[in-house]
Amino acid sequence: MTTTRPILVLGGTGKTGRRVASRLRERGHEVRAASRNGPARFDWSDESTWEPVLKGVGAAYLIDSQLDDAAGTLRDFSRLAVDGGVERLVLLSNRDWVVPAGEEKLPSERVVRESGAAWTILKPAWFAQNFSEDAFFRRQIVDGDVVTSAGDGVEPFVDADDIADVAVAALTQDGHAGQSYELTGPRRLSLAAVTAEIARATGRRLTHHPISPADHMAYATGRGLSEDYAALLNTLYAWIGENRFADLADGVQRALGREPRDFTDYARHTAATGVWHR
Repeated sequence: MTTTRPILVLGGTGKTGRRVASRLRERGHEVRAASRNGPARFDWSDESTWEPVLKGVGAAYLIDSQLDDAAGTLRDFSRLAVDGGVERLVLLSNRDWVVPAGEEKLPSERVVRESGAAWTILKPAWFAQNFSEDAFFRRQIVDGDVVTSAGDGVEPFVDADDIADVAVAALTQDGHAGQSYELTGPRRLSLAAVTAEIARATGRRLTHHPISPADHMAYATGRGLSEDYAALLNTLYAWIGENRFADLADGVQRALGREPRDFTDYARHTAATGVWHR
């Protein structure tokens, strides 16, 4: 089922999307990297942008729309894609973060499973790259004080490069249809351990400063986050605090036949770019 037609990458400028697009191009594939402000304009809220980015496409990398009716929007888009000849859909989902009862199949995942295309679901842990590519977290590291409300909880942070490698394999190789891959790093780390890893990699003195959810709300909004986003971050930190998704998974191994990258490697590579220095 390897496609020779263009491959659509939604969120083509995002953490995973740009990595997926780059790897596909390196392998000689024609890529249509779509985003709100890119050459291939795409907006989940503007259906007039859907058909042009799908024209002639053989496979597509999908991300969540973040709209109130995300599943309904994805259903409409997937139907248009399949009707237009798209044979393969790869969805970037998550490890059920937003399902309070831990429902196994998120609504958007069900949509892709039932689309009629060959499908693959990617369910990653927190991205390691959040600490270098998200302005809120990066600024804390630059300032030398990582402030969280996660307590001593742990998370198996996954490297976005691993996510991209799995996505490319699913988009271009046989053997991944009908697979749901939970993607984690090789070990669990607390936020204090993350801070220590980055400190060692940068040679800087960094501290982890655990605070209460109420204090973190004030801290985060004081640094420019909206109340909604700060509340969501507190929820995610609470789940880390209770080790809700601390289990290691074997998705990288099953998809790629190798071990996932360790956080230490990510920290060393990223430190060398200077992004964590003033």
